[in-house]
Amino acid sequence: MKKSLIALALVGAFAAPAFAQTAAPAAEAEASPHTFTGNMTLATEYRFRGIAQTFAKPALQGGFDYSHASGIYVGNWNSNVNSGAGFAEGNLEMDFYGGYKMAFGDFGIDVGGIYYYYPGSDDLSGSTVKNGELYIGASWKFLSAKYYYAVTDYFSLKSPAGKDTDGTGYFDLSANYDLGDGWGINGHIGYLDFKHSSAWSYTDWKLGVTKDINGWVIGLAYIDSDADGDCNKGQFYCFTNSLDANGVTGSKNMNAGRATGVLSVTKSF
Repeated sequence: MKKSLIALALVGAFAAPAFAQTAAPAAEAEASPHTFTGNMTLATEYRFRGIAQTFAKPALQGGFDYSHASGIYVGNWNSNVNSGAGFAEGNLEMDFYGGYKMAFGDFGIDVGGIYYYYPGSDDLSGSTVKNGELYIGASWKFLSAKYYYAVTDYFSLKSPAGKDTDGTGYFDLSANYDLGDGWGINGHIGYLDFKHSSAWSYTDWKLGVTKDINGWVIGLAYIDSDADGDCNKGQFYCFTNSLDANGVTGSKNMNAGRATGVLSVTKSF
């Protein structure tokens, strides 16, 4: 959002009316230090760190961001989710984040925190599912790396041995390259180091392409992981299509970390 200040200087006749009034050139618009943006996305599926969140069903997502010229920013992002992804009775994810971001030529830094909240959900102990993380990141041209560190139990989970899972970490290495004429390619590889549970740790990866058409960004991505989600073996990342507060699951299940293709349309404003 920008506001303009127009300065008008008048030169009048000093003694004789023969001197005409003359308008000075308008001053250039002063850039505002405040920036507000919003975004909306419709996707064929929502994957978080390579893991299915909507049981292979479509997702409607959106949020807004505020940033200041100093580098400070805050924002909110939201998406529908499936209760069977570990959010008993819940169907909405709300993320709140803030931090500091600054660029130095081709280099950039990003530090902050994010809080994930699932209103109406139950972690099977009577509390709402939530997760808090701190992060630090760096970028160079089209490459970026970021590390997230959980300061709460990771999405309200305990380890198989019943231990706290704060300290769970996630490393993200991404690339976004502009091919010109609205085309772009992107790639990602991430690793989740689940505290006190190597069986729940995994690597995920993504390769995608985007096309910007008059501000509408069409994306197609291949997403996969090595997460243990074999339902025949009862592995952790085998998700059900529903979950209630009593732990009763739905009649269908799926390997939530299996390979998939995701088509999306995003509009920023």
